[in-house]
Amino acid sequence: MLQRFLDPNVLASISSLDLVAKTVVDGFVAGLHRSPTFGFSQEFAEYRQYVEGDDLRHVDWNVFARTERVYLKRFRGETNSQLLILLDTSASMGFTSGKISKLDYGRFMAASLAYLSSQQRDATGLIVFDEEVINYVPPSTRQGQLMRNLHAIESAEAGKGTDFGKPFWHFQQYLKRRGIVIVISDFYRDPKEICKIVEPLRYHGNEVVLFHLLDPQELAPKFKDPVMLLDVEDGSAMEVTPDYAKTEYKQKMEQHLKGLSDEAAKAGLEYVFMDTSKPLDAGLRNYLAIRQRRM
Repeated sequence: MLQRFLDPNVLASISSLDLVAKTVVDGFVAGLHRSPTFGFSQEFAEYRQYVEGDDLRHVDWNVFARTERVYLKRFRGETNSQLLILLDTSASMGFTSGKISKLDYGRFMAASLAYLSSQQRDATGLIVFDEEVINYVPPSTRQGQLMRNLHAIESAEAGKGTDFGKPFWHFQQYLKRRGIVIVISDFYRDPKEICKIVEPLRYHGNEVVLFHLLDPQELAPKFKDPVMLLDVEDGSAMEVTPDYAKTEYKQKMEQHLKGLSDEAAKAGLEYVFMDTSKPLDAGLRNYLAIRQRRM
């Protein structure tokens, strides 16, 4: 039942991104609490009684309304972590074979991470990029930061080609505090090239995670007749037969996935593969596991 709230096809029917994020995170957290292997309860709100001088913004008014007692939500490691989300909006991210594109899925993932991070009182920021840095929201815990991030995510549109170098140069120029960096992309570049560009982010103590998004039709194309495939980024085209899709294409895709996973491991990067037809919980679980390690 709870998986329904993490299903991208269900989320596609929700009109506002903030409600998508809340739906995903609330469903995910409820699932963790029901799981016998749940290990993150200490990361979420604990309660203590109000004492004079406490910040009233942390008062749980719902508890007060029920009990007439003043309690504060307290978070372990408050503002102790920083999360920066890099969202790829290159043209290839606009591809879809179903209800949602890779970019839609990436938006859902980025919004859910931003929402979860804000619940943890972490400083959260965002870089939206294709060939250029399209939008940059510096990490912060100030009031309204979640909505700033959500607005930037919601306004992200599929653009042109991909240049991983520019957002990472931007990152290194403006961010001094170490934390967790999550890159959401379909990573249609040579795995060695990608990891060579991303690896330096680890030198300053950052944990770096690659969220690799692919559509089911990219993993296992299904068609009966030869088709002409067009590269939406460089305009090149090639004819593909059903036999090619089942054999050589499949082998090349498997090699690319393994290559990126292996190169990421060599560079000390976390790698998470995500099929855009599947629920979003793998990404959230990975983020929480890394955050807990850093505490």
